[in-house]
Amino acid sequence: MGNSRKRPLEAYLSAWLKQTGPEPDVVLSSRVRLARNLCDLPFPRFAKPETLNEVRRLVEEATAGDSGRGRLAFVPLEKVPPLEKAALVERHLISPAHAEQGEGKAVVLSPDETVAIMVNEEDHLRIQVILAGLDLEQAWRLASEMDDYYAKRLSVAFSSRWGYLTACPTNVGTGLRASAMVHLPALALTNQLPRVVGAAAKLSLAVRGLFGEGTAAAGNIFQVSNQVTLGHSEEDIIRHLAAVTRQVIEQERAAREALLEQARLAVDDRVHRAYGILSNARRLDTQEAMQLLSDVRLGVDAGLIKKLELRTLNALSVAIRPALLQLIVGRELSAEERDVERATLIREAIGEAVMA
Repeated sequence: MGNSRKRPLEAYLSAWLKQTGPEPDVVLSSRVRLARNLCDLPFPRFAKPETLNEVRRLVEEATAGDSGRGRLAFVPLEKVPPLEKAALVERHLISPAHAEQGEGKAVVLSPDETVAIMVNEEDHLRIQVILAGLDLEQAWRLASEMDDYYAKRLSVAFSSRWGYLTACPTNVGTGLRASAMVHLPALALTNQLPRVVGAAAKLSLAVRGLFGEGTAAAGNIFQVSNQVTLGHSEEDIIRHLAAVTRQVIEQERAAREALLEQARLAVDDRVHRAYGILSNARRLDTQEAMQLLSDVRLGVDAGLIKKLELRTLNALSVAIRPALLQLIVGRELSAEERDVERATLIREAIGEAVMA
């Protein structure tokens, strides 16, 4: 079988995409992010360029030590080509806002990209840990370790009354935002998502799109995250989010069982049609490919398709996005060329997985 890639697909992916963690049939990943700011310096939104560059210099100096997570790479964003910067967003390592032009921006990455720290996004530091599956407690422990590492080397803005001081008032307190990325095809097919979103809101949680606040869902993938940080401990926030996420998992599994009991043939037909298209299509846009991958993933989770592993589908759900796809192919592509290469990439990956 031919292969259009210069390197194996896994070479372009973060560790969480190569693994399957707890509850992998519903939860793709867990993320914990801590917002921190340096004392006596204005927040990035109000800081002058020289202040932002000073923040970056201080963080770079602090990064040079032994973090305990392998050698951290400090990457000034102005040195990152636009395509590679967009790919960092697609891999959930930086935010869309952080990828925009601006002074003093950088990202710090651990070797396996489990740790990704944004410098001078909305806050001076945003320490992020991403792990596969529902593993919020471990993600919090790793994020806390990185927080301790930088707290020993930088003077962090903290109030005995309010907690960690942040650019956005909703982050004041712990500065913690945690989320679980979940795949909810059965709840979507049975029109139960509005009920789930409403119930989450009553529990002070938000259900957002693939890239967080203000983004749309793609391939029935959503992020469940906390909305309140003030007045709650980090452990309480993590426990609450994990408990509600487990409720969402059970609701999704119940919806899948109901679908298979009531419309097994229709579901079987849907997932195998999707599998057939992905295995043979010569042109696919991102939206269609994500929906087809969602259908096939449902088939794998339900035991209707036995030739594929979730890791392959997780990897493809990120690798087919426009910027990363072009990096994998090794050149810039027009929209039509991307659709052709996306279909080729999926065909090759599925073929390799089936023949393995």
